Amino acid sequence: MTMNLRRIALSTFFTLLSLILRAEQVAPAEGLRSSGKIYVVVGVILIILAGLVIYLITLDRKIKRLERRINPCDLR
Repeated sequence: MTMNLRRIALSTFFTLLSLILRAEQVAPAEGLRSSGKIYVVVGVILIILAGLVIYLITLDRKIKRLERRINPCDLR
């Protein structure tokens, strides 16, 4: 994984984590928290984010493979 992609992924993760933690302090979240549904919402968000990260990693690998195939003499 390139360093740029790693930085973007980490900054996105921590930004969303802070938003989720801040969202739990809002009064409408009390209903979700009391019924236990807040954990379902957080779980779904984490699953979606994990899927996006996995997709980006595989896409990055495929692009690198194609770049190597196009320019075999160009070593980076």
